[in-house]
Amino acid sequence: MSAPESSEALSPLTLAPEAQRQLFLEARTANTFTDEPVTDEQMRAVHELVKYAPTSMNQQPLRVVLVRSQEARTRLLAHMTGRNQEKTAKAPLVAVLAADLDFHEELPRLVPFLENPQEIFADPGVREASARFNTALQVGYFILGVRAAGLAAGPMVGFDHAAVTKEFFGDGRHAAVCVVNIGKPGPDAWMGRLPRLAYEDVFSTV
Repeated sequence: MSAPESSEALSPLTLAPEAQRQLFLEARTANTFTDEPVTDEQMRAVHELVKYAPTSMNQQPLRVVLVRSQEARTRLLAHMTGRNQEKTAKAPLVAVLAADLDFHEELPRLVPFLENPQEIFADPGVREASARFNTALQVGYFILGVRAAGLAAGPMVGFDHAAVTKEFFGDGRHAAVCVVNIGKPGPDAWMGRLPRLAYEDVFSTV
């Protein structure tokens, strides 16, 4: 079921209606995929698009592991919960998205106009909170980038986060935050569109 089209509703937006449908109105979490592979070239193109997403102080804490080998897929499946295990087993490509908790080490080259910017995040608690928040921002843009590539995304947080972190990062500086299945949508890929809050439920003016 696609979202209803309304030229009146779309008119204030400068984004082409086709792009609105592809990125937002008709896009949703995919539960099944075809066997068509997802290439490294496609994922590189996604990154080249979404790397410009805003993060606080240009932190860019998102780190991505593309799970391509069957051995790595098997290790990941052991830590997925419920139906997420079956969906992840069948997806053409799976990405593990993590926050780099020591992102501050990259700041001297990411904000070169500041002197010793890493000192702002010397406190590990402050650093982790910022890393997780800004990674969440980047995860949202990552999903939009996958959609922009003509692919579907199946983001999931239903997994053992500590186990996946240990399995795929294990260095103590990363924290897995999301697993995303990626590919062309397969048969019966979509659930029905669930309700969304109205403008009046979300926005207020002061």
